[in-house]
Amino acid sequence: MITRVVTIEMDDRLSLAKEIFDNVSFHHLLVIDEDNHLTGILSHRDFLSALSPNIGTAAELIRDTETLQKRVHQVMSHNPITIAPHCDINLATQLIVDNNIGCLPVLENNHIVGIITWKDLLKAYYRA
Repeated sequence: MITRVVTIEMDDRLSLAKEIFDNVSFHHLLVIDEDNHLTGILSHRDFLSALSPNIGTAAELIRDTETLQKRVHQVMSHNPITIAPHCDINLATQLIVDNNIGCLPVLENNHIVGIITWKDLLKAYYRA
């Protein structure tokens, strides 16, 4: 489990998500509400599919850059599947595979304490 988690708020613009994704090596942002409760996940894939493919190219127009003004809640995956910190690695693997998802937020008493990705699980199996 990774305990250093980056969050973004539901009403933040995709321009903020772009800034984050451009400067980090991970692919999931946990989306929180005004009470710091988990409400969704913004994956890098979801983010990219919401943007115009012309951003950053010679064909870029104003309407293309306007896609960066969308709000995170318009693009994120809602009601994410979560896991508790004490859960078995096999359960985490089963949840990720069965639900075709890339990560599981780790919650304890409704507070975010970490995130587990499919890469974390693969590394754990490789080391075992």
